[in-house]
Amino acid sequence: MSGAPPSGPKVLWLARWEYRFHAWRERRARARGQKPTVAAFPGYGGEDWVRVLGRVLIVPPLRSRRGGEFAGVRGWRSFASVPVGFAQVTVTIDGVSHEVVADRGGVIDTVLPARQAPGWQPLTMSVEGSDPVETRAFVVGKDTSFGIVCDVDDTVMVTALPRPLVAAWNSFVLDEHARQPVPGMAVLLERLVRDHPGSPVVYLSTGAWNVAPTLVRFLRRHLFPPGALLLTDWGPTHDRWFRSGRAHKSENLRRLAREFPHVKWMLIGDDGQHDDDLYTAFTSDFPDHVTAVAIRQLSAAEAVLAGGRTAVNDHSAARVPWVTGPDGAELLERLADVGVVDVTP
Repeated sequence: MSGAPPSGPKVLWLARWEYRFHAWRERRARARGQKPTVAAFPGYGGEDWVRVLGRVLIVPPLRSRRGGEFAGVRGWRSFASVPVGFAQVTVTIDGVSHEVVADRGGVIDTVLPARQAPGWQPLTMSVEGSDPVETRAFVVGKDTSFGIVCDVDDTVMVTALPRPLVAAWNSFVLDEHARQPVPGMAVLLERLVRDHPGSPVVYLSTGAWNVAPTLVRFLRRHLFPPGALLLTDWGPTHDRWFRSGRAHKSENLRRLAREFPHVKWMLIGDDGQHDDDLYTAFTSDFPDHVTAVAIRQLSAAEAVLAGGRTAVNDHSAARVPWVTGPDGAELLERLADVGVVDVTP
């Protein structure tokens, strides 16, 4: 069973209510004989450590259609799962087991010691004696000098997320198979990875951890290169109604710069949220940690759905190549123009 929440600063009443509501849902699910499991997500690490990511959930049973075919996977199922707060999880890396504790929302985000070779390496997670769930972490070699940080919403996946009604439709109703990739973005990312063997890919999004399984399947289905996922928890905190997506992105960019001082990042985003502004600030503060920035320009219709544009007009302070375009093909061409991508046959 999950333990009681640890003592700490005074929590906003909504956060307390949320925890009690999920605890009530957990008790009901356990009374029906349902057991928690770990949704394990791709992580990353260095040659002597690994950042392990996942979430402990009780997942509602999936009813199938006649003939054994499952119905289309709707977004609401991800949010119907019951998070199990403060659950104890066993993480096994290269035969060594570690005991970690999930946070209040069931999220596992911890750094563990492990000496592994560069590249994708397996690890497993289990909770309450359940069967181990396998995932992977990308270990960045000490001689790696290039990496990719890519936004998700309206950069690789057409979502128009900032507008509440559209976000609700995309997140809770839409069949995941109906979600559309941004044209040319998979080719752009694959080309960057091919030109820089051994480079890490990090998908950094303000999306909730609930959609991580859907996102992993989407990236695989549309042939995006695999990478670590850095999402967030939409729930309330001790001092605000919802977590700040902007702060989430900024903190993780700066964390990557600290963790991999030898890596220069290719930053990819769009002008419909705050990527342009965030990347401008990050490149101004950490110019030696950025190779270039590529910003996808939303169409007029997409910009309306996204609530407008947030483009920055002056990028001179960034002192790195900065390109824009409406899709992956245009961005690839612009990156070739500035010498970031090699166009030599």
